[in-house]
Amino acid sequence: MTLCLFLAGLATFALLYVPQPLLPELSAQFQVPAASATLAVSLGTLGLGIALLLAGPATELWGRTPLMLISLFSSSAVGIACALAPTWEVFLALRLLQGLTLAGLPAVATAYLREEVHASASSRATGLYIGGTAIGGMSGRLIVGAVTDLFGWRWASAAIGLLGLACAVIVLVFLPRSRNFHPVAARPVAVLRLFGRAITDPALLALYGISGTLMGGFVAVYNAMGFRLAEPPYGLPLSVASLVFVSYAIGSFSSSYAGSLADRFGHRRVVPWAVLLCLAGLAIMAARPLGLMIAGMVLMTAGFFAAHGVASGWVAARSAARGGGAGQAASLYLFAYYLGSSVFGGLVGTAWDRFHWLGVTALVAVLWLVALGLSLLLRRIPAIS
Repeated sequence: MTLCLFLAGLATFALLYVPQPLLPELSAQFQVPAASATLAVSLGTLGLGIALLLAGPATELWGRTPLMLISLFSSSAVGIACALAPTWEVFLALRLLQGLTLAGLPAVATAYLREEVHASASSRATGLYIGGTAIGGMSGRLIVGAVTDLFGWRWASAAIGLLGLACAVIVLVFLPRSRNFHPVAARPVAVLRLFGRAITDPALLALYGISGTLMGGFVAVYNAMGFRLAEPPYGLPLSVASLVFVSYAIGSFSSSYAGSLADRFGHRRVVPWAVLLCLAGLAIMAARPLGLMIAGMVLMTAGFFAAHGVASGWVAARSAARGGGAGQAASLYLFAYYLGSSVFGGLVGTAWDRFHWLGVTALVAVLWLVALGLSLLLRRIPAIS
C-alpha cells in the first residue's frame, strides 16, 4: 500500500512540476518574460486547486481508489500532449487541463491512508506518501534537466508523461482496494453537512492557512532559483542547475521522520519547529557562495516537507475525530495549498523581474512568518479526543 502511494505521489508531482526547471528555457523558446513563463507552473497548480473542490465531495460518494487511478492515467496522457504543444497558448491550456486531471490523487491519498492504516502508524504512513511526492518532485526535475540538454524540452516533457504511465500501471495492479471506506448518502444535504464541518472548525481553518502560505513560499523559491542560477555569477546550464532539486531527497526523509515525531509527541509540537527550519534555510540562501545557498535550500526543503507531511495528516485526523469528511477536509487543505502555489508562484516572477533575489526573499519571509503565527495559534485551540 505505502509503495503504491509512494509511486503515485512520485508520478503526480513529477507531472505537476515538469515546467519548473524549464522556466528559463520556455522563456527563451516562446519569447516570453519571466513573469509570463511562471504561468506554466501556476496554471497547473490553479487547475489542480479548482478540481480539488469537486474531487473532495466526489470521493466521499464514489470511493478512493477509482478516482486515484483515473487521475494518474489521464494526467500522464496530458503530459505527453504537452510535449506536442505548437504555441505558448496551447501549452498553457494543456497545463491547466493537466492540473484538473491531477486532482484525483492528492484529494484522496491522505483520507485513504487514514482509513486503511492503523491509527498508531497513520502519521508515519502519510509521511511516506509525502516523501514520494518529494522524490517525484526531485526525479522529475532531474530527468527534465538532463533530457532537455540532450534532446530538448519536448522530449523531456514526453519522458515524464511516460514515467507517469508506468507508475499508473503499477498502482492499478498492486494497490489494495478500499476496505474501510463508507460512502455518504448521495444527497446534497449529506455532502453539505460534511463541507460545513470542514469550514467551521478553527483548527482546520488555521491548517488551510498554513498550507497556502507554506506552499506559496516554497514554490516561489524554486521558481525563482532557475533564473538566479542561470545569471552571473553562476551561469549554470540547465542540467547542472537542475541538480539543486536533489535537495528534495531530504524532504522524503524529513516528512517521514516528522510523521514519526507527530505520532509520539503530537502534531502541535512538530509543525512550528518545521516552519522555523524553513525560515532559517531562507536566511542562509541569501548568501552569495553557491555552497551556502544550496545548504540553505536543503534546510528549507527539509522544513517544508516536515511541516506539510504533519499538517496534511493532522487535517485527516482532525476531521475524522469530528465525525467524518476527511476527503473534503483534505481537498480544502490542498485547495489552499495549490491556491498559494498559483498566486505566489506567479507573483514571484514579478518580484524577480523588479528586485531579483531580495524581492523573492521578502515575499517568502512574509508568507512563512504568517505560517509560523498560525502554527503557534493552533497550540491554543483545544484538541479533540
